[in-house]
Amino acid sequence: MSEMGRFLVIMGLILVGLGVLLWLGPKIPWLGKLPGDISWQRGRFTFYFPLGTCIVLSVVLTLLFTLFRR
Repeated sequence: MSEMGRFLVIMGLILVGLGVLLWLGPKIPWLGKLPGDISWQRGRFTFYFPLGTCIVLSVVLTLLFTLFRR
């Protein structure tokens, strides 16, 4: 049962982190505007995929999870 509790706490922290990121996201000027972010616009249709931002967040989260795992 302690593994389930630990899992729920970790998932809760991840959700809180994502909530803070979404809440403060518009206030971070570089978030979503990095080189490598794909933006394509044609008429009224806009396609946006933040590839560069995804890579940076992936590296940061990997480092954080590696540190917490030890």
